[in-house]
Amino acid sequence: MAISNFTDKDVPDQSGRVFFVTGANSGLGYETAKVLAGKGARVLMGCRSDAKAKAAMESIRDAHANADLRFLPLDLGDLDSIDDAVKLIATEPRLDVLVNNAGIMMPPREETLDGFESQFGVNHLGTFALTGRLLDKLSKGRTPRVVITSSMAHRSGRIDFDDINAEESYSRWGRYAMSKLANLLHMYELDRRLRAAQSPIMALACHPGVADTELARNFPGVLVSLIRPVSSLFMNSAAEGAWPTLAAATAPGAEGGDYFGPSRNGEWVGPAREVQSRPKAKKIEPAKRLWAVSEELTGVKYPV
Repeated sequence: MAISNFTDKDVPDQSGRVFFVTGANSGLGYETAKVLAGKGARVLMGCRSDAKAKAAMESIRDAHANADLRFLPLDLGDLDSIDDAVKLIATEPRLDVLVNNAGIMMPPREETLDGFESQFGVNHLGTFALTGRLLDKLSKGRTPRVVITSSMAHRSGRIDFDDINAEESYSRWGRYAMSKLANLLHMYELDRRLRAAQSPIMALACHPGVADTELARNFPGVLVSLIRPVSSLFMNSAAEGAWPTLAAATAPGAEGGDYFGPSRNGEWVGPAREVQSRPKAKKIEPAKRLWAVSEELTGVKYPV
């Protein structure tokens, strides 16, 4: 069933369901957590900062007094932190939906604690490791889903298998685009594996279009100052940018392998609908190669 014009108002009641949202203290993650909590879900909020997580939880409870929230420390740039979060989630009676939202965009070249180039390490490898570690828990959930957040940037992305950690050359945009293509290669390959295993879990992806969030903190200050006054003309607010995420996580009739993005102005803004990725994101051989590299680098082996 084709899904279109989806907004937060189309999210069904989520009472009794448990969601884990990464990067939930700001931007798209915060808005996603807020809507889900308002619809009755228990929301596990994966955040790096204790103080920011608590502030976000207070803000959500200002809007929804009975919000059922739990803070889980999580740094996707640290495999040990991912392991610790998985252990905490094991204490939950259930997990129905994993929303992989957290990410970084265009920082100077940095490395994660495990020595990976930061954009590939956080946006893809951290997401890959967390998802793989939670599949068994999700398989026992109610209509379980894995949501992976990509970007229109995947269109210009290329996986540099010969320099996976950008040790020979580094482009802020190039490596961001690479990580976002990796997100889609991951989702489509996961969907193929889940279907082959006849798993109840669905893998889906989304992108927010162009949204006004903290993700752009590494843009040049002068560019931000020029854009901000007129941003509403061509950018979603963070709340609007979360609509594709909410569609992927909750829309009735969604299917494994679906990809959601904004519906207007070339997928820049507007309510969510099903969109199409570039064909290269669906190619099987690069996806299998990336999967093998990701397993080797993270040490995480999927049960499918």
